[in-house]
This record gives sequence, C-alpha cells and structure tokens, in this order.
Amino acid sequence: MNPGAEARWYIVHQEREESLQSNSYRDTILSYAVPFFRKRMEQRVRPALGHRLITAYGRAPGWALGLFLIFLCSAAYSQDWVKTGTSLGTEKVRLAVPDFKPSTADPQNAALLKTFNDTLWNDLDVSGVVELVSKSFYPLQVPGQPPEVNFIAWNQPPPNAAMLAFGNLGIANGKLTVQGWLYDTKNIQSPQVLGKQYGDTASDAAARVMAHKFADEIIFRLGGGISGIAESQIFFVSDRSGHKEIWGMDYDGSNQHQITRLGSIALSPRISPDGSRVAFSGLTKVGWEIMMYSLDLNRPVSFPHMGGTNLSPAWSGDGTKLAFASSRGSDQTEIYVCDVSGANLHRMTTDKGPDVGPGWNRKTNAQIAFVSGRTGLPQVYTMEADGTNQQRLTDQGYAVSPSWAPNGQFLTLAWIRKYGPGEPGASDIYLMDIASKQWVQLTHDGGRNDYPSWSPDGRHVVFQSNRSGSLEIWSMLADGTKVQQLTFTGRNTQPNWSWK
Repeated sequence: MNPGAEARWYIVHQEREESLQSNSYRDTILSYAVPFFRKRMEQRVRPALGHRLITAYGRAPGWALGLFLIFLCSAAYSQDWVKTGTSLGTEKVRLAVPDFKPSTADPQNAALLKTFNDTLWNDLDVSGVVELVSKSFYPLQVPGQPPEVNFIAWNQPPPNAAMLAFGNLGIANGKLTVQGWLYDTKNIQSPQVLGKQYGDTASDAAARVMAHKFADEIIFRLGGGISGIAESQIFFVSDRSGHKEIWGMDYDGSNQHQITRLGSIALSPRISPDGSRVAFSGLTKVGWEIMMYSLDLNRPVSFPHMGGTNLSPAWSGDGTKLAFASSRGSDQTEIYVCDVSGANLHRMTTDKGPDVGPGWNRKTNAQIAFVSGRTGLPQVYTMEADGTNQQRLTDQGYAVSPSWAPNGQFLTLAWIRKYGPGEPGASDIYLMDIASKQWVQLTHDGGRNDYPSWSPDGRHVVFQSNRSGSLEIWSMLADGTKVQQLTFTGRNTQPNWSWK
C-alpha cells in the first residue's frame, strides 16, 4: 500500500461527491481491508486536505439523539443489561484457590507447580464468574487432599469462602499427575462438587493444559453450565517473522505459534466452527484471494479462484457456508456467499459504495452484519442471510468490524463516533443490542481499538489496540473490565476467537 492509495481512501469517505476511477476504488477498498494503515494515512493526508474536508453528517436523526440522551441518563441501567445479556450480571461466587501441593519429591515439581498454579489462578481470575479470595486471607495450613480440609478455617472470616479449589501435583517416572477438588465449604456433610485426576508426560505444556481443564470444569459448574474458555484459541495477524502471517495462541496469550508461511501478506483469519480450518485473505501473484489452511493437516488446502479482489471471509454458524467481500466483475467490493467448497456463489449486496467485513449471526445463521460505504463514511449494516432487509445500525461517525455475540443478541464494533476535521474522536469498542439499538462503550481513552471478536462463552472480547504504543492483541470481559495485553512482539492485529 502506497501513500497515494491511502490518500484516495481518505478522500473517498470525506468527499463522496468526488468521482473516482475504478482502479482507485480497488485501492480504496483494499486500504479499508487493512485499517491499521489509517493512522499513518491521516497523519500524512489531513494537513494537505484540511481545506477540502467536509463532515459526512451534519445532524443526527431524532431517534439517535433520543438514544444518546437515554444513554447519558441511564448509564448504570445500560451496564446492567450488558451484564445480564453476557451472563456477567449474577453475583460472583467467592472462591479460594490455594496453591496445589507437591505429592512427590521429584525436583521438577517446583517449576511445574508454579506453571500449574499461575495458570489456574489466571483462568479463574479472568473468567467473570468467580471472586477470588486474596491469598493473604488464607489459613497457614492449606489442603492437598480432602482429609486435610479445615472447613471452619475456610468458610469463616477472614477468607469467608463459599467454595474451595485445592489439590496436588507430582511427577513419578516422567509422568505428571494432578488431582483436584472443588468443595462447597458451607456443606460440611457432603462438600464435594468436583473431583478430577489428570495424567500426562511431565512438561510445562502438560501442566498448563491440566490447569486449563480443571479451570474449565470449575467455571462450568459455577457459571450456570456454560463451558469455560481456558482451552480456546485465538488466531491473529503478526509481522514478527518479517511478513504479515497468520498466527495462533492460547486464549491467555501463551503458546504463540506461526501458522501460515506465504512470505507476502495474510489478513483476516477466521477459524471454522469445528476448529479444523482457518479461512483468510492472502496476497498471491494474481491478487487477493480467499485461502484455506487445514489445522488438522498443518498445510494449506485448495479454495477456488474467485477473480477480482477477495477479502474478509466469515463462516456461517453451522460451518456450511462462507461469506466474503469480492470485486469480481465490478469496480467495488460486494458481499458474496458460497458453500465452503466455493460452489453455489451468490451476490448479496448491490448498492453503490463498497461493502466489506461480513459476519454471520452464529446462533441463528439468519443474519449477516457487514460494513458499507454506500452513504460515505463506513457504517455497520445488517441483512438477512439471503441479502434482503438491509438496515443501517450505526447513526454517525466511522463504524467498522462488526462481530456477533454467541447469543445472537449483541454486536461489538469499532466506532469513531466523532469523525471529521477537527474532531478528537477515538476508535473505541462498542457493544450494541441489535433489537433496541442501545449501545455501550467498552473501551475508553486507550488509543485506537479495533477488530473485536467474541469468546465462545460470550463473556469476553478480544481486540487490537495501540494503547501500549504498538499494535497488540488485548482481551477484556464483555463489560469492558479485566483488560489484559496478550501479545508483546512485533505488530499484532485482527484477532479471531475460536468457536469452542
């Protein structure tokens, strides 16, 4: 991407009356597909174009103003409906998690115990389901086996824990064994809620996996029967190898590993619902193509050549269809849907202006959200899965990157609500209720935030941000709390959370 192409993208959305040549439109939509160029672009272009820029929207519609006033008057209520809809509104269980104890004398115990204990604590801490009791309140004697539990010491102040997770870890003959229990400290006669044993070859990775598994078991039982996310994966774009390639990592940022090796540019990774394939947009000798990588086979697999520029693939919730943006046979991109084999291709949008960034309602498969420049600056729209009933959701500014919550009730998006010459608007992550169009801002004054993606439990959101000075991947609870940085090497963008 060169400065001229970046400038054309800026101009087309600020001066939509200007007539652009068809090749400019291709450059425009390509630069839209790589929005992390936007900051550099604005720094280069804005001073030179200051006298030519116009504000895309002069006055917000009445209903938008009404919603804005409602939001100002009832921020607490808004936060309540977000918490309720994301299963974060219930009272958290007060849980004590003392460090697991060694069960053997093997010298490897200390290192693997630290890995296990740190991982288990972090998994539970960011779950949004429990309130962890500070270890400073714990009694001096902590249990490693059920007979060692002193119920009075745990269910009374200062710990005053409702639940207690404890256990032991040991290595024997190169095999790692972990035993873990979850006890209801108030039910002394029948306290056991959970008892598990795990075994594997002794390694740091095995200790981490066992901690993830035990954490998920606890979260499932204390979080209303919703599976935890400790074993889920996040896929993203990183340039740390010298090229923009697709990478993967555990949900907490551990085990970061390179997946594709195109040696050019790979963007917009989207993991299939069954976790077997990653669809992405790759720059090849013939242009931008939708490409597939099999995680089962650890290699690329074929996908048909579509012609034109092809961007931002998205899987349907049942894994049978793929939506994407393509300029095939046109001077601008439109939304298309096809089978996962590439067959039965259908064009969904036909309006003037580029359409990109589709995302399926993963619960119903009946709706697709997308981004359109048909009114000037990009805005978020929804339509039925057959292309009918296209409706604009965002009322102003610059809105991109819609992502459906697993429950089908919410969209997250990146939104610059005040965008234009002289405006101090920041790109923040917002959550919108689809039915009412109520919205809540999740990030505040933290750089440019974009590309939100939901966790499979609907309680967390991962996103990219430059708040640390470089583009990195961050995660947070779906109410904007518990913000954590996950990547630290290179520039890392466009995260996509696995479906399970």
